[in-house]
Parts: sequence; C-alpha cells; structure tokens
Amino acid sequence: MRSVVLMLAAPLALIVSQQTRADEAGVRPQRVVRSLFMQEYGPVAAPPAFYRFCLEDPAECRQHGAVQNFAETATRLKQLQEINLQVNHSILPETDIEHYGIEDYWTIPKDGRGDCEDYALLKRHILIALGWPSSALLMTVVRIENGEGHAALTARTNFGDLILDNRTDLVQPWYKTAYSYKMRQSSYNPKIWVDLDPNDDVLPAPIAVPDFTDGSITSR
Repeated sequence: MRSVVLMLAAPLALIVSQQTRADEAGVRPQRVVRSLFMQEYGPVAAPPAFYRFCLEDPAECRQHGAVQNFAETATRLKQLQEINLQVNHSILPETDIEHYGIEDYWTIPKDGRGDCEDYALLKRHILIALGWPSSALLMTVVRIENGEGHAALTARTNFGDLILDNRTDLVQPWYKTAYSYKMRQSSYNPKIWVDLDPNDDVLPAPIAVPDFTDGSITSR
C-alpha cells in the first residue's frame, strides 16, 4: 500500500487534495487558465488503425455519458491514478508486429498483451464503465523524445488535461511530459480527431513499446 501512495504524482495528489476540500465545502473548483489545456486546431484524419478499430468494435466509438451529469469529485480523480496503475501492470508489452503480424493494430487487449494504444484503449473502456463520459477520455497520439509515435489517454478535467500513459505509472498534466502532441479524439465526437500541432503534417512512425524487464517503465 505504501508503494502505491509513493507513486502518486505530486500534481495529481495536489489536484485530488484541492478537489477534496472543494467537495467538503460544497463549492465548484475555480475556472482554470487555458494553458492547462491543449490547444486544438481543427479536424484532422485519424490514424488508419483507429478506423479499423471502430469498424471492428463500433460500441467503443460511440458517445457515452453526459459531461453535464458528471460530478468530478476527488474519488473520480483518484480513479485515474488507480486505473492507470492497474492497466500498466496487467498487460505485457508486445508490438503489433510481434502480436498480430501487422505494423499498427488498435484493439482492447483480451489476452494480456498489447502496445501503447491498447493500454490506452483499455483504460478508456474501464473508466467509461465506471461512469466517466467518453468526452472526457480522449485517445491521443504524440511523439516521444526520439521522435517516434506513441499513444496515450488524455483525461480532460476541470484541472486541465491529464495524461494516462503506459510509459509511467504517474498521471500528470500534459505539459509536464516530454512529448510533442500530434492529434487526439474530439471531445464532441469520438469518431472525429483534431490536430494539436499544425506544423507537424507527418503521421508518426509505429509506436514505441515500454520495457518492464528492470522493473521500471521506459521506452524500448
């Protein structure tokens, strides 16, 4: 239990603490500044593998829940940390080439193996089942430090855009990562994607796979 507590990201722990006080006082959180949220630049073509995913599992690409009926409590925010940790340590990393024999295949893992977008899709699926609206859970494509493509899950909250990532057990604000953000799902329609970097017109190469062999979570 102590190890789980120690792994809580300081920013998320602070956010949860602030929300707990707001819950107890019965007040809504203050309006946050725009820099806590990623800037969107309009519609963009989704990753090709995402289209296949929606054809094979259309229920995952429908709108779920209404954000106006969703109470973003401290308990809800803690769920982000819990589900990120749970999924990161329940799936064995394996590339799509190794797993399916193709370069990029998006799916919710059912055999305990997957790569980064599979981790993110499973986290999204679980959080929606727990009552989170799909409009707050956005599949996101980024470039990691070496320029390779990677997928993570953005949780859009009153406190900003938070990143759930299989490369780390810490849930943290998007601007605290070392990533370059390329595109993500629209909060208005999960089948539509929006551009996050109008200066990057090239879809990132197949995504990096984390290496857990030494007990840490890093890019292979």
